[in-house]
Amino acid sequence: MKRAAEFTSPPTDYNVVVPDGWFQLVLDPDARDRGIVALADRTFRGVDNAPHLRDQFMRDLQRKAKDAYQVGGIELYLSTLTIGPVPLASSLLISLPAPDEWPECSDADELAEYLAGGDLGADAELDVVGLEMGGTTVRHRHREAPDPQAQMGNTLPTTSLTYYVQVPASKRWLLLNFSTPVDPLADRMVELFDAVAGTLHWA
Repeated sequence: MKRAAEFTSPPTDYNVVVPDGWFQLVLDPDARDRGIVALADRTFRGVDNAPHLRDQFMRDLQRKAKDAYQVGGIELYLSTLTIGPVPLASSLLISLPAPDEWPECSDADELAEYLAGGDLGADAELDVVGLEMGGTTVRHRHREAPDPQAQMGNTLPTTSLTYYVQVPASKRWLLLNFSTPVDPLADRMVELFDAVAGTLHWA
């Protein structure tokens, strides 16, 4: 595998390693409905008395998938992991915004300065960090107020962690946007997110 600095032309692909139990939902409109049905079948397997919850779950996923695709979303990973009866809800959206939808910044330091001038959110952390194979990136952690209507009744803050990774030999940026509504375990989940981001490599 080549390190980011070794590329003299933009790579054609990327790879990340996610935990077992994270469900990959392809965001392409021609494929996502099959994925949504498959995830709903898995989530509600053995639950026969909650068709309205299943329908709400699928509508929520459909909305999230459409919104993600419209902002350059490529893949959406959703955790199906649990500790006993407690779901470890989390997600990873990987997106590649179009050049005209993203500020033209030459490197991570410039992008961090640009982002620092906006609304970073509550309890925000903004750093420039290095990934072993992915290169120098901007890491942004913050919390968002709950939106029960949009998050199937969740009333806890959502912790988000975004890695802005410059595509080697280009001015485009790949975004790894992690989030979890499991507020009591937010720090542990962020450790997991950092580990996943650390597996990013270019191909």
